[in-house]
Amino acid sequence: QAERLRGHVAERPGLASADVSFSLATSRSALARRALVVGGDRDELVAGLESLAADRPGNGLVKGLADLATKPVFVFPGQGSQWAGMAVELLDSSPVFADSMHACSEALNEFVDWNLLEVLRSDDEELSNRVDVVQPVLWAVMVSLAALWQACGVRPAAVVGHSQGEIAAAVVAGALSLRDGARVVALRSAVIARLLSGKGAMASVALASDTVRERLTPWEGRLSLAAVNGPSSSVVCGHLDALDEFVSALEHDGVRVRRIAVD
Repeated sequence: QAERLRGHVAERPGLASADVSFSLATSRSALARRALVVGGDRDELVAGLESLAADRPGNGLVKGLADLATKPVFVFPGQGSQWAGMAVELLDSSPVFADSMHACSEALNEFVDWNLLEVLRSDDEELSNRVDVVQPVLWAVMVSLAALWQACGVRPAAVVGHSQGEIAAAVVAGALSLRDGARVVALRSAVIARLLSGKGAMASVALASDTVRERLTPWEGRLSLAAVNGPSSSVVCGHLDALDEFVSALEHDGVRVRRIAVD
């Protein structure tokens, strides 16, 4: 199936990725064995389908079994998932998302000296990478995405979060008010920026934690395993120069690794 889909897409360069995704999501049987390909452009999507067809790991490829009897869980990630232009299209196309973002902006205004909506539309890369800016921005985007999903009828049976994602999860669950969530994420990120900025680096590695620990041996005392996000997804943190060496070594060996835009 994956090979047929890859061939269909590759032979028709005029096909819009959004149209292909819509057709697959709405017209195919919802079977338990599933795969997801994420890419920034058409070539990356085709490459992901090639990896799926060959049954090998690939960038942006996720495979697994879905338990059709379970209810949805909203997972709110930590810092590092941001990109230039994030959420702008939804701001312009989804009234539900836009209303939630405006509410988040008003809640944040009491605690920050910048404007949420202006930051999202800004091309100032330095501003968008500041921890005391990006964490509240991501918090607002996550809260608003949850509002959008719920407006579409998708109600979470549970929520879970990491880093500022915990704060978003608490707001969505009703454990924190929107104002309290804004206060916590703004003040927390300001403290992080003041005390920790520029003192370290992190990278996401597509390897099991045991393998990562073995690969870290040459940098013992300078790098460490920071998080285990999944069976083959780990996070490494430590000194800037040591992390650069580690990332280069993994890239040389063909291991998927990505620097995370966070101290």
